[in-house]
Amino acid sequence: MAKEMKLNGKLWCFHKHNHLLVKVVVSILLVGLAFRLLFFRSIGFSPVLETPLLEKTTVPEPPVSVDLVPESTVPVNFPQNGDQLPHGEKCDLLIGDWIPNPSGPAYTNESCHLIENHQNCMKNGRPDSGYLYWRWHPRDCELPQFNAKRFLELMRNKAWALIGDSISRNHVQSILCMLSQNQAIEVYHDEEYKSKRWRFPSYNFTVSVIWSPFLVEAAIFEDINGVSTADVEMHLDKLDKKWTDLYHSFDYMIISTGKWFLKTAIYYENNTALGCHSCQGKNLTELGFEFAYRNALRYVLNFIIASNYKGMIFFRTSTPDHFENGEWFSGGTCKRTEPIKEGEMELKELHKILRDIELAEFEKAATKASEMGVNLKLLDLTYISLLRPDGHPGAYRHFHPFAEDKNAKVILDCLHWCLPGPIDSWNDVLMQMVVDG
Repeated sequence: MAKEMKLNGKLWCFHKHNHLLVKVVVSILLVGLAFRLLFFRSIGFSPVLETPLLEKTTVPEPPVSVDLVPESTVPVNFPQNGDQLPHGEKCDLLIGDWIPNPSGPAYTNESCHLIENHQNCMKNGRPDSGYLYWRWHPRDCELPQFNAKRFLELMRNKAWALIGDSISRNHVQSILCMLSQNQAIEVYHDEEYKSKRWRFPSYNFTVSVIWSPFLVEAAIFEDINGVSTADVEMHLDKLDKKWTDLYHSFDYMIISTGKWFLKTAIYYENNTALGCHSCQGKNLTELGFEFAYRNALRYVLNFIIASNYKGMIFFRTSTPDHFENGEWFSGGTCKRTEPIKEGEMELKELHKILRDIELAEFEKAATKASEMGVNLKLLDLTYISLLRPDGHPGAYRHFHPFAEDKNAKVILDCLHWCLPGPIDSWNDVLMQMVVDG
């Protein structure tokens, strides 16, 4: 009996000890769990696995009609192209295809009064309208369509300038027409109406176009139809003050040139003739347009690199014409009515030369610009423009050219772009590049 009581006492002590041990273990677990919850809350994490992209990813909105958007401020919230790709890869906005766009253009030639007559193809009687129903689509991501209201909010108290030749003037009309429901007021023009400035009062936003076809200083002797009375006199060591004097007043710039360098010209440095391009009978060394284009671009880009410019500047590549079966002076035409596919048309040799020079000079400049803290970007629109031979005025740069004579001989325009037209998609690309920074 005594042995049995002694054994029961040992068992009781053992159970008591185990009971205390369990209590201690449970207490430790409870304290640990409380600390874990407190810790995660204090640093903003959740112990449950989450997908942060659910909060950050923005679903692209459909194009907003500016007629329906109130004047109040709209948050600027653009989707990033890179979010559409796996592993955070960056989308190349300029590799893609033209795809059908049943909704058509964002404006019409009747809703925008800023279209110059030569680009107003519908008013001038162009019979087909299929060229209006396409949009540019990168192959690896979605490109949001230009949203006028958001663009204006982003550009509040800012100033843009497009600097170059008549393609820049063509492009500025496209931008203004995309914003046309928020009426721009013209506040400046030069004597020939080639350089202009518009202001959007509600946003204190200005858009300028500055006529400077060579970017360097040049004396030009030709009329509105391009008929010259003397050779161009180009100074390769002097920049055109029409844009350099205003350079630091702009927050964004698009600079471009190209086709004008194919014109007959005499080249100067230190006010002394170096040579020329295609100037027969002048007793000057034939240097060729490549020499002038390379040196002029290098001088322009070196100025930009050293400028301490704090905004964003785009260098736009030159865009091709689409004269087929000849040139503008030898019966060339542009009668296509749809975009083409990659590989169906090659760049002409002259365009390849211009483009090779542009890319080579930009590549050299870009590294130096980055080192100097200048935000210089390449706006390479050559490829997407090559695929749109259907987008030019052709004979319809003139008002109803065949109304009186179906066989009338008229000057065709297979270089500039109808408005509305393919050039409007340039603004989709441009806007995304601005947002991407």
